[in-house]
Amino acid sequence: MSRSRTNDKTLKEAIEQMLQVYKLKRRFDETSLVSAWPELMGKAVANRTSQLYIRDRRLYIRLDSAVLKNELVMIRSQILDKLNERAGSKILDEIVFM
Repeated sequence: MSRSRTNDKTLKEAIEQMLQVYKLKRRFDETSLVSAWPELMGKAVANRTSQLYIRDRRLYIRLDSAVLKNELVMIRSQILDKLNERAGSKILDEIVFM
């Protein structure tokens, strides 16, 4: 009985469809990016990040180190590309370091 039906979906497809229908996909993607910050940037950066949130397609990052802030400002566009690539679509337009 391995007959396939045309309306059968994988769990992933069903969840993605549900997120689209209820307009939660963007929020889900934003939350995923925030939680992936330590993995994407490494422990050294994550340990010096005291606040991280997304509002109006901007990622706000509060850093404890002025030196680190200056370094990240110089590679801002690369970080932005890396985060949007991880999300699979353009979620962020800008990064604001505080």
